[in-house]
Amino acid sequence: MSESTTQPVQLDIDGLIATLTINRPEARNAMSIEILEGMHSAVDSLSNSETTVLVITGTGRAFCAGMDLKAVLIELSGDASVGKQLLSSLAELTLKIRNLHQVTVASVNGAAIGGGCGLTCVCDVTISHADAKLGFPEVDLGICPAVIAPWVVRKLGPGVARRAMLMGGVMSGRDGFDIGLVDYLSETRDELDELTESIAQRLSTGGPKALSATKKLLNTIDGSQNDELVRKGAEISATVLATPEAQAALKARLK
Repeated sequence: MSESTTQPVQLDIDGLIATLTINRPEARNAMSIEILEGMHSAVDSLSNSETTVLVITGTGRAFCAGMDLKAVLIELSGDASVGKQLLSSLAELTLKIRNLHQVTVASVNGAAIGGGCGLTCVCDVTISHADAKLGFPEVDLGICPAVIAPWVVRKLGPGVARRAMLMGGVMSGRDGFDIGLVDYLSETRDELDELTESIAQRLSTGGPKALSATKKLLNTIDGSQNDELVRKGAEISATVLATPEAQAALKARLK
């Protein structure tokens, strides 16, 4: 997987496998407006692609640290609408990723926090390593993770998702594997690329029409086509984010 590019989001295609890399390592690949726009563009370009597998990963030591907290702290950004823009864009991105005809694979090379962890739940398959950090610490920051909640519930089931999202904090890749957040686990980060390549290659041997039809059916069965629920989640998250409680918690976190 290539990591050398000046672009905030890189899309590489090798045969039937596409790889989308979030490339903002200095900010632990946190989702800014620019990052989300780049991801939208990359995902849109795959709609008519003959690729059958999409791997999503991050540059450096993190997969995605969630929302750019500096961008959504009103005191720093000077714009109270940024948080709503970010959350709305993330909601639409998750819907696009879920509805791709490609089988989507999250290769979690490092920290996948908050919205970044939610992004892994949108994908069909999640791969990580034992020492990765994953979780939903939004409530610890006075933030509501509603924008990703539908995907977390579909991934983990309502009981486990409820516990994980209300307790907050983070867990190891191994603990994530134990609760079903991670589907395939390598012991070390150094082994992750090889495991990802093996699984992506295996998935790519499936018939394109069979893979696409199966995904569509699974999306219907698990309620993934309820777009309004995801959009409503973004609205709820944005409302809580704008409260003095959340803004104060973010300010304290960024000190």
